[in-house]
Amino acid sequence: MAKGTGDVLKGHISGQSNRPLSRPPHALTAEQVVQELETSPIDGLSQTTAAQRLQEHGPNDLGDGEGVSPLKIIMAQIANAMTLVLILAMAVSFGIRSWIEGGVVAIVILLNIVVGFFQEYSAEKTMDSLRSLSSPTANVVRDGEAKVIPSGEVVVGDLIELKMGDTIPADIRLTEAVNFETDEALLTGESLPVRKNVKAVFDDATGPGDRLNVGYSSSTVTKGRAKGIVFATAAYTEIGAIATALRKSESRVREVKRKPGRSPKPHRYLEAYTLTLTDAIGRFLGVSVGTPLQKKLSKLAIMLFGIAIVCAIIVLGANKFVARQEVIIYAVATGLSMIPASLVVVLTITMAAGTKRMVQRNVIVRNLKSLEALGAVTDICSDKTGTLTGGKMVVKRAWVPSRGTYTVDISSKLFDPTVGQVSFVERQPHEMGPSGFGEADGEKTCQPSQLLADSGHALLNYLLVASLANLATVHEKDGEWHARGDPTEIAIQVFASRFGKNRLELTAGETPLWTQVAELPFDSDVKRMSVIFESKAANEQIVFTKGAVERVLGACSNYYPKDDGVLCALTDEFRDQVLRNMESLASMGLRVLALASKKHNGAPLESGDSVDREQVESDLVFHGLIGLYDAPRPESKPAVLSCHKAGISVHMLTGDHPETAKAIALEVGILPSNMSHVRRDIAKAMVMTASEFDALTDDQVDELPVLPLVIARCAPNTKVRMIEALHRRKKFCAMTGDGVNDSPSLRIADVGIAMGQAGSDVAKEASDIVLADDNFASIVAAIEEGRRIFDNIQKFVLHVLAENIAQAGTLLVGLAFKDSRGLSVFPLAPVEIVWIIMITSGMPDMGLGFERAVPDIMTRPPKSLKAGIFDTEFLIDMVVYGLWITALCLSSFSLVVFGFGGGNLGENCNESFEESCTTVYRARATTFSCLTWFALFLAWEMIDRRNSFFAMEPGSKKYFTQWAIDVWRNQFLFWAVIIGFVTLFPTLYIPVINKVVFKHAGIDWEWGIVFISAALFFAGAEGWKFAKRVYFRRQAGKRQGGDEDDLEGRAFAECLTSSDDGDETPGRKIREKNP
Repeated sequence: MAKGTGDVLKGHISGQSNRPLSRPPHALTAEQVVQELETSPIDGLSQTTAAQRLQEHGPNDLGDGEGVSPLKIIMAQIANAMTLVLILAMAVSFGIRSWIEGGVVAIVILLNIVVGFFQEYSAEKTMDSLRSLSSPTANVVRDGEAKVIPSGEVVVGDLIELKMGDTIPADIRLTEAVNFETDEALLTGESLPVRKNVKAVFDDATGPGDRLNVGYSSSTVTKGRAKGIVFATAAYTEIGAIATALRKSESRVREVKRKPGRSPKPHRYLEAYTLTLTDAIGRFLGVSVGTPLQKKLSKLAIMLFGIAIVCAIIVLGANKFVARQEVIIYAVATGLSMIPASLVVVLTITMAAGTKRMVQRNVIVRNLKSLEALGAVTDICSDKTGTLTGGKMVVKRAWVPSRGTYTVDISSKLFDPTVGQVSFVERQPHEMGPSGFGEADGEKTCQPSQLLADSGHALLNYLLVASLANLATVHEKDGEWHARGDPTEIAIQVFASRFGKNRLELTAGETPLWTQVAELPFDSDVKRMSVIFESKAANEQIVFTKGAVERVLGACSNYYPKDDGVLCALTDEFRDQVLRNMESLASMGLRVLALASKKHNGAPLESGDSVDREQVESDLVFHGLIGLYDAPRPESKPAVLSCHKAGISVHMLTGDHPETAKAIALEVGILPSNMSHVRRDIAKAMVMTASEFDALTDDQVDELPVLPLVIARCAPNTKVRMIEALHRRKKFCAMTGDGVNDSPSLRIADVGIAMGQAGSDVAKEASDIVLADDNFASIVAAIEEGRRIFDNIQKFVLHVLAENIAQAGTLLVGLAFKDSRGLSVFPLAPVEIVWIIMITSGMPDMGLGFERAVPDIMTRPPKSLKAGIFDTEFLIDMVVYGLWITALCLSSFSLVVFGFGGGNLGENCNESFEESCTTVYRARATTFSCLTWFALFLAWEMIDRRNSFFAMEPGSKKYFTQWAIDVWRNQFLFWAVIIGFVTLFPTLYIPVINKVVFKHAGIDWEWGIVFISAALFFAGAEGWKFAKRVYFRRQAGKRQGGDEDDLEGRAFAECLTSSDDGDETPGRKIREKNP
């Protein structure tokens, strides 16, 4: 907010605006509020005025976000398990008077805290900015254009459009409401929804619960639709004033359990205190906060701490628990070698960076655990309209039974009814050939006005339904045509406007031709909507209905066989004719709706009266069909293809007719192009209607050879059953949704995906991620990004743990190197270990976290979340790389000491330098150089865990330079490795630092051993990768079979099988697993 909340409400009256009006808005008419707030009930505010008011009043929020606290981040850097282990090591070092080691560890702790603070602070700032993207949004009208903006940008005077499932972003004075009810329990405590009345005006002193012409901020729309003008934002809203007064922090102290009316027993206090303490320890150790992966890595860190203690005990035991300084410091060094100091910090930064990158690809992450889940998705259940298709509807064909078929040329100006030609033919759609009608069929192009004049009443009645059973607005402003509303209704409204039957022209003005009396909104169960209008000319009320063909046709009893105004009873023969025409239009990929109307026979209705839907939507007169085309997005087919390559099945769950859905599914590749090769029972299972699917029991669904790839006429409950069926087949699914009724399916899906533009606030709240552009390709982008993040986490965790194994292995095997006193001579000094951890772990691991996706990331099968990052390949890689580096380091040490140094291990070489220690110090420097190089080289090898470091881009012709291009591409990792190389040399050759601090000496000829060891390291790593490639190629061949280039054959292998053996159906396998 622009001002502090302490005095912002001083003098504010409940129900007033930010800038007080002549009276509270609930005591004014809607027209008076519009006038006083200097706005428009049709076009809203201008963008310039909105920006000025945002500057004047501040953002529409309560300022209750904690933001990023530097102090908390510093405390978190100090008070975490890894830092405390280092502090413990420092304390032990100082305790045994090992001042140098203790001082170096202290410097490392300080560096870790400082670097960790800046990294974490940056990550938290990123996450804080991204959190605002997932905050509630508002549908506003500015400059006559409908747009979705964050609720925080709503200002006084904004025109807000509301529908069922939306959260009201601010206090608004309603200007239009149809069956509009809101849940105000949060404000008033009223458990039942409150029905609103736009025309009512109340006294100034009326309480919040009785202001029926006002919608309150944070209330949820439970029914109907409405428009309103914002009069109060932020702390000036009713809920804002209460929140400002009652703001408090959440307690982390467990509540003491007690029975009603009785004091708690003493053991209940002990129980509460114990649980509070364990909660605090869990938060401190990180095992009870964060995402599942963060918790898992925190537990891993604790396990490694336990292993470190065991390693330290082994060191002490191998030296007969001699309490000498050098033995204790060796034990401390061995323990430190197992501590992954940078693990959790790098994970946090990687996830923050990944989330930010997803926003650039139009994906807003609401739940961080979905980052991990996306890489495991095996099935995507997607809507069609607006997701797989562009959501830009246009009427292509209309059929009026008594007249014929009207065809509209598709124009690039979808909202302009004056552009494009309309042709007419006195034939039915099912008589049309593959290329449509032509002059040979008697088709002619005419002006819409002429076509309307040529018709009796049939076309007029048809157009009135199209225009009035419609909530969309199409109007011209400054020479440009603008439209607001649902894409389907906009297209129908544009079609009606071509013939001069625009809804605004029919219903606006002081003496409108038609006045709306009631509205029965679209319902996903009945699949139709109706309105009741009163005609001023005829002084009668008419019901206008549109919806799914089967549902509207089922409610009709009459139609006009000829254009003479004479009704006839609707016969079975005519029903079959309608359905045949519908299937013909649907097979072209058109969405087909039916239009109908009737005179309202009951008592005259007044606005706000309740109506009996069943009675209103019965005995209707059928007027015809309208076919709308919604072209698939250009990127949908490549995105579906990408899913098939990645081993992901795509299911389309849509409300459209089966033929429409099937045509679009074939076009984008959800169904195989060669459906003729599919077994009949499988083909039947691949495309089903919701009624067919819902009629099956769970056992019958499990018996299906395949789950449907297309479900038409889908209802919300069908989505839930589909997810449950997928779960029974051990699938991991993502589900899209936009409506209130989609919330249950979004919640039970493994990844719930809400639509950012068309989605309701309730659906967004139930989801894990939100698509900013409602595009199916963005789902695939999210999965690719999820796999990349998962892959990169595996890379840097593998790098850390393999390095830990190498360090610990070198030190533990090095216990065998004993001097003349029988005490172990460590091949790596404690300061060397700490240096390696600091230089080769933190920054290179962060660089691995920023790595781009490897080329084959979307050609691999989905990962199993059960194994997580610690899959079989990971564990084997960890051991192989760790032991290979251990072997090379020990070989280097042994070669210098025993191969060229005569086996002289000196005396007291763990504490100080003497002439007898020259060989040991040089051997230690050689081992230190080898391990440093190997750790840095391993980071580069981890860029791609299977492809060769020298050929990470398959198909590249740059045989000798491709590796340099790949290394330079990730400049963060490149410079982290280079810094590691450069900083090695001062530690080797600067006097005092080398022999006193690091306990090694400068080397010369030993560099030959280092270079040969490095070559062997690369040879071993590349050999291992080659073996893996051969193995996985063979495994893929066994799994896929057939032609590798036949993607469709592999993607639909389960469907294109010719086997008639019914004993191996998924249903049988499920029953065997769950008897």
